[in-house]
Amino acid sequence: MAVVTEKNYKKDAAARRAERADLPGSKAAAELAASGALDGLFAKIDAGEIELTGDGGFIPELIRATLERGLQAELTDHVGYEKGDPAASEFPNSRNGTTPKTVSSQVGDVELSIPRDRQGSFVPVLVPKGSRRLGGLDDMIISLYAGGMTVRDIEHHLATTIGTELSPETISNITDQVADEVIKWQERPLDSLYPVIYLDAIVVKVRDGGHVVNKAAHIAVGVDMDGVKHVLGIWLQTSEGAKFWASVCADLANRGIKDVLIVCCDGLTGLPEAIEATWAAATVQTCVVHLIRASMRFVAYSDRKKVAAALKPIYTAANAKTARDEFEGFRDGPWGTKYPHAVATWDAAWERFIPFLGFPPELRRVIYTTNSIESLNYQLRKIIKNRGHFPNDDAVIKLLWLAICNIEDKRARQRAKEKGRPSAERKAPGLLVEGQIVTNWKQALAQLAIVYPDRINPHL
Repeated sequence: MAVVTEKNYKKDAAARRAERADLPGSKAAAELAASGALDGLFAKIDAGEIELTGDGGFIPELIRATLERGLQAELTDHVGYEKGDPAASEFPNSRNGTTPKTVSSQVGDVELSIPRDRQGSFVPVLVPKGSRRLGGLDDMIISLYAGGMTVRDIEHHLATTIGTELSPETISNITDQVADEVIKWQERPLDSLYPVIYLDAIVVKVRDGGHVVNKAAHIAVGVDMDGVKHVLGIWLQTSEGAKFWASVCADLANRGIKDVLIVCCDGLTGLPEAIEATWAAATVQTCVVHLIRASMRFVAYSDRKKVAAALKPIYTAANAKTARDEFEGFRDGPWGTKYPHAVATWDAAWERFIPFLGFPPELRRVIYTTNSIESLNYQLRKIIKNRGHFPNDDAVIKLLWLAICNIEDKRARQRAKEKGRPSAERKAPGLLVEGQIVTNWKQALAQLAIVYPDRINPHL
């Protein structure tokens, strides 16, 4: 199987190379190389006499020559005559020398001579006034930032790889270009009904005044009527439970959510009250996986498997009454006696634990855990672990949004490479969260329609 997969990969790569070879630029380069005109250049490159990139490299100089030629063509069109034209004096405007300008690019700094006109009315399009970077470099910086590199990491990376010196402030300003997109994303309209919403959080360090404090960045994922997951927003907890969750629920309601059937979360303080105040008929379900982890926090490692096995009959019970009987059996048994913290954890969360026991197995599998967000949070933690702290709340939301986009784009590229192969040979990961379809959603939706007919049927 591995040999077949490798062959298919090579075929795909060959197809991509063939497509690139048909592009005009590729054809021109191939013809030039085949003519032998570049043999002398290649010899100097091989001998180390010419560097390809960096300060004084061949590629930056080639870009410089190309851009300056284009700028001269723009100026010719602007003033109305070619450079050196004897009739230049007959035109109302004229050339007026050049101005030096350094622009950063993906292959290093490029020193340009920008042509001027006598009237000062020439506005170049190829290299606009005020621009200090060529297209593509900003995208590279944003991609590096989304991948987890800090501003100073990016500064060092650009200086050592392509010889481009950018200040941390400039790099930070480049990443801030996405701020408007983040705001639009955070304020976009939402559906009127989400059958299920999952809530989970990751802890980040943020500078607050003269101190660095831990804050919880909460991520909400909603499942729409088609079973498709959407990241609804990211909120940084700035106040105590009830007040904060009231603002989050108000934000979601203002963006169009009129009803939510079930909210699955990790026993967040103040959330049930905020949910009930915003969507009175919504059910708040404690994540069973989080509950199990919390109850095992002080269990000795050698006992964990046995305690986990003893807890399983509680959350797999047929109904709430049977679950209570199993819980009381655990409480009065040897493990409950040895680990009273585990008993107290389940007892405190009981009312928010039992709602999912009233649903059939197809629906239980959808609402019993927030694991779908935890998979996302695991990826996000890898990206933020290199940062000591964030300068402000906006920086946290900006990075998390960029990281989510970057993760999904990376996975999409991997899937595109394997497009057309038999399913058994595809190894690329699927959608992480955004756009992913809940497994067996049709069966789960059918059960929801039975339990909540008045709220579901108008949207079917």
